Amino acid sequence: MKKFNLILMLCLFSLMSHAQELTIPTYTQYLADNPFILSPAYAGIGENIKIRANGLTQWVGIKDAPDNQSLAADMRIGKRSGVGAFIYNDKNGYTNQSGAKVSFAHHLTLDYDNDSFLSFGISYNVNTFRIDVNEFNGPDASVTDDRKTINHNFDVSALYRLKEFYISLNINNVVNKDLKIFDTNEPARLRNYQVYAGYIFRKSRNSEFEIEPSTYIQYYESDGRSTTDLNVKFRYKTPYSYYWAGLSYRFLNDQVLKPLNVGPMAGVKINNLYFAYSYQVTVNDFFGYNTGTHMITLGWDIFQGPGECKCTM
Repeated sequence: MKKFNLILMLCLFSLMSHAQELTIPTYTQYLADNPFILSPAYAGIGENIKIRANGLTQWVGIKDAPDNQSLAADMRIGKRSGVGAFIYNDKNGYTNQSGAKVSFAHHLTLDYDNDSFLSFGISYNVNTFRIDVNEFNGPDASVTDDRKTINHNFDVSALYRLKEFYISLNINNVVNKDLKIFDTNEPARLRNYQVYAGYIFRKSRNSEFEIEPSTYIQYYESDGRSTTDLNVKFRYKTPYSYYWAGLSYRFLNDQVLKPLNVGPMAGVKINNLYFAYSYQVTVNDFFGYNTGTHMITLGWDIFQGPGECKCTM
């Protein structure tokens, strides 16, 4: 009976986090100084080429639990634009999705003296979704070959920055999904609406200490499901490095006091090299079957140069 309950819970959590393929699973990767993976409008904000590699293993101790690897990079082109690319591979049991995004962003200065900027971004996405039946022993004997589909889609976003405040609005998977080779009961509308906002508290631009609370809200159009992340980061800066630590709390929006997961995180950047680690504890009955979710981010900022326009700094 316990084994049956474990399998049932695994299926439910898999559906909750992966049922909407074409939506890249989002954990806390964006908090590792990499908001570009959430919003293409961040492409080109910075004075270098920013590269971030991320590896995540979910629910350690559970066989065939979700596993994800990704690589993101973005850079400025000209004085007011940026480009970026993102590739990923995500495996969950007998399903696997992989793909890539290419992004373009344009940045406008609304008020130079008050550091007020508006950015717009768009991404083109290609995604391969595959069901691997080589080791599948399910009850349906008619399932004898792998099922695979390739889908194309777009994300659009807008980002507003005012001094230490920022907010981005994102719409992922604007185009409906092709259902030709899958069950027509699957949702065709995979639009995922996101809001990411935060504020950096510091005494002055040159302060060594910073506190950055932020929130990340997701809403899935197909079933009305929505989640919220509440995050806080503490940062200490030196002339050639910085160190940070933080905490993330995720919950379904109709169950605020019943978190999906809670986890600490920390990172360091020395010169142009970056490292971050995040750990998440699943806070429910599933906790007894695994040791949590582990995520590592490695980064490299190259070709550092002076900013040519304030809106891209």
